[in-house]
Amino acid sequence: MYQSGLFAEPPKFDRDGLAARLARLREQNIFIGTSSWKYEGWLDQIYTPERYVTRGKFSKARFESECLAEYAQVFPIVCGDFSFYQFPTPEYWQKLFASASPDLHFAFKIPEEITVNVWPHHARYGPRAGFRNESFLNAALLEAAFLDLLKPYRARVPVLIFEFGAFAQKSFAHAGEFLHALKPFLAALPDTFRYGVEVRNEDYLVPAYFDALRERNITHVFNAWSRMPEIGEQIEMPGAFTSDIVVSRALLKKGRAYEDAVAQFSPYREVQDPNDSARAALRALIQRAQKERRSAYLFVNNRLEGNSPGTIEAVLGDD
Repeated sequence: MYQSGLFAEPPKFDRDGLAARLARLREQNIFIGTSSWKYEGWLDQIYTPERYVTRGKFSKARFESECLAEYAQVFPIVCGDFSFYQFPTPEYWQKLFASASPDLHFAFKIPEEITVNVWPHHARYGPRAGFRNESFLNAALLEAAFLDLLKPYRARVPVLIFEFGAFAQKSFAHAGEFLHALKPFLAALPDTFRYGVEVRNEDYLVPAYFDALRERNITHVFNAWSRMPEIGEQIEMPGAFTSDIVVSRALLKKGRAYEDAVAQFSPYREVQDPNDSARAALRALIQRAQKERRSAYLFVNNRLEGNSPGTIEAVLGDD
């Protein structure tokens, strides 16, 4: 929990300057934001500690319920990772969208109930762990339990992201088997929203995969992940730009495990391990979107370098 005086003075951060640069890019339909937003490590940087004081003390509950409004003063968009773990209720959606300026846009991860084919061996999954997920790629369930509830807010949701974790070979022996399951699912999706697909099997990045997305004007999500080619490499793959929008999630340095990044970087107060290649790739995506007049939605995670606002500030420089 944040308490004033317990930490060293944070690095100077030009919050207003970053907000101005992001606003200029937004005018070109280039939206840059972070993955999630409830990070106390961003206090004195993106967030003003005094806003979250109750009875003379910092209130974690107040911070988590109110900080999105302050986030929206800097960033034009945020990726809601929370939706990966649940089907939010109508009341939840209503509260979330009311908690920040109507100008704030959202991307959301599609619930894992749709994208996981075998439940991981993890205590969180209880008796389901290790068993096949009967709801995998269930378009009817997705529409009824998720998409229909989001319809009232679709003007603020430019893209929804299907994050497919790395599949074991026993699930899909090769990319062709995965695409055999994926293609009819994509065909069944309603056109209410725009969609992106993020895969974490390097061997799936083949022409047939890109073609399958292009047929539906669905975007390949350029992702930085521990066992994926770097974003810069993905950009250079023939056919990798599969739709008229660009989406990227800069999540992890290649070769670094998620758990190691959490241990090394928490509580995410400052950039600790600059990733020049990821920064260059994000700049390349911005430049390509500008040149081709594509809308772009780029998201940076704390676990890439240690502090996503600092990474974004470095990517944009003085623009």
